[in-house]
Amino acid sequence: MADKTDIKTESSRTGTIDINPNTENERKILFETSNGERVYLQDTSIVVTFPGKRRTLTTSWINGGCQEDLESIFNHKVPTKGRTSHELEGGSVPEYLKIAASRLGLDHSRTSGLLTAANMRNAVIKTRSFRSLEVTAVVTGGIEVNGGRAGDPASYYQEDERYEPVGGTINVMLLIGANMPPYALTRVLMTATEAKTAALQQLMASSLYSNGVATGSGTDMIAVVVDSTSSMTLTDAGKHSKLGEMIGRCVLEGVQEAVARQSELTPLTQRDMLVRLDRFGVDESNYWKVASAMDGDNKKSRFVKGLREISCNPALVGYVSSVLHIIDEITWGLIPETAGRNAALAMMRELPHLLGAQEDVPVDLLLSERESIIDNWISITAWIVKNGKCPNIHGDRQ
Repeated sequence: MADKTDIKTESSRTGTIDINPNTENERKILFETSNGERVYLQDTSIVVTFPGKRRTLTTSWINGGCQEDLESIFNHKVPTKGRTSHELEGGSVPEYLKIAASRLGLDHSRTSGLLTAANMRNAVIKTRSFRSLEVTAVVTGGIEVNGGRAGDPASYYQEDERYEPVGGTINVMLLIGANMPPYALTRVLMTATEAKTAALQQLMASSLYSNGVATGSGTDMIAVVVDSTSSMTLTDAGKHSKLGEMIGRCVLEGVQEAVARQSELTPLTQRDMLVRLDRFGVDESNYWKVASAMDGDNKKSRFVKGLREISCNPALVGYVSSVLHIIDEITWGLIPETAGRNAALAMMRELPHLLGAQEDVPVDLLLSERESIIDNWISITAWIVKNGKCPNIHGDRQ
């Protein structure tokens, strides 16, 4: 994906700002909070500097956990080469972060850094204000190569502090213009994580490690900063509090915009039958394997063209999303398998009418209670693409 050269920030206080940082290796200011934290773009990093005493909670390898004396935090893009910890400069993640901090002009003993493969020029800054309280989220994110769902099969087992960074990390730097005790910062983490998950759920982002919807990537990181000098002390960042609402909205909107910029994951790109089927391992080759065994014209290029066209029909996407959710609910034990299959098959019988098939579709031959829901879906939609002559193939895309 081509680099973006503008970083958008939104604030109820300042409106929308478009900044064009084009000079490499120079520190370009992107945003300044009402409490004085400054957000910079510098080379392949975003740096946040503090004007005074701040309490932080980060998931970093250097100065992570809760700290009282940091001067800054940063989000850094790892190089393309050196995708495992021992291949990084310095030989380990902590040493690499210290080197990166020093190159940014930061004291590595007084900073905490996050790592990602995302392009910093695809970052999103979201700010919300209520009365004298301001919350800012600085988000980078990609999900296309590392999206996963909590509880998915593991990708590796960590030993000897070795770490294997993978592309697709969602990183959040959260700046809160109030003082908060250490225990309350952990609630901030919970609310922010729920917001990130909600953002991905609303986009139906696929896990790459199971049939589930992604709840994040396997390498997501977060840094929370609160103002220890503020006269305003808050202790509740849960969903019922105004602070929790502000955190949730900043993170949710920030994550959705960040993955759109980095991964082109948007409501429009997700409005596609093949995209929805992807988390179940279904692609064009699966379709052609089934279609080529059916009666009709066996021209692959023509079939694939028709499949891609019909795949973007919003009504068909609505049907497939409903059928796939039935599979999800069977998996979760919410619907008995037989009842769920019968419901899905009943929906599939309506597909010829939905798509306006001009040829009689042999529904009874194409659908079988002995086959899986996915196999039945592929069977009937493949036949319709190949032989159905559907005038409503595109549907109403509005």
